[in-house]
Amino acid sequence: MHDLNGKVAIVVGASSGIGRATALLFASCGAAVVLGARRRHELDWVAKEISSRGGRAEYLAGDASDEGFAESLVALAEERFGGLDIAFNNAGTLGEMGPSDTVSAEGWRQTLDTNLTGAFFGAKHQIRAMKKRGAGSIVFTSTFVGHTVGFPGVAAYAASKAGIVGLTQALAAELGPVGIRVNALLPGGTDTAMGRQMSSTPEQRRRVADLHALKRLASPEELAQSALFLASEASSFMTGAAMLVDGGVSINRT
Repeated sequence: MHDLNGKVAIVVGASSGIGRATALLFASCGAAVVLGARRRHELDWVAKEISSRGGRAEYLAGDASDEGFAESLVALAEERFGGLDIAFNNAGTLGEMGPSDTVSAEGWRQTLDTNLTGAFFGAKHQIRAMKKRGAGSIVFTSTFVGHTVGFPGVAAYAASKAGIVGLTQALAAELGPVGIRVNALLPGGTDTAMGRQMSSTPEQRRRVADLHALKRLASPEELAQSALFLASEASSFMTGAAMLVDGGVSINRT
């Protein structure tokens, strides 16, 4: 059910963390993968690692908030691999943090542009390619923050990621009749560079880990397995879901 042989996937935010782990996993399951992120050097490294394992990958560096970049990723998938079946829209930023009455207008806009508008632009062009195939799976990365748990000092991040859930539901309702499924992955605390921005010391990371029922953070590879589930036929009757993979942080009170 997790076999992706013959499938073509786009992974945005593929240079590190959950995106990198997911790109490697999709490729190991047989998908041809188009990688997108800002950092060209890191994308090149991921593409070479996929190739060294016998997989197929192309990459393009750019800004996820740029609609032209979203369109170019889809064009690359169609030109090099013949179409598009799967998209993992994972690019994200914590953005400007701090008390909400100190957040700048530019900081607010940049966070929403990357996390929410960029996800919409990605889907907009991915949908067009998937309609040609008659099916597809779009997965967004949201978060438990702003969905089941509130944290101070991250208003823009929480609002943008909560918006992903609404976008997921609207697109799922719209695209179900044409065979395209749309779901959101809501990770808990994960040991990534972005996660370490919020918890920069061992003591802070321990406190965050203790918020979870499992008393630890996730690895990017664990989240990649959940992204694979949503992308693959293993979740063939799931659409419009906000799937928590959060180590129990949403229900923990101990």
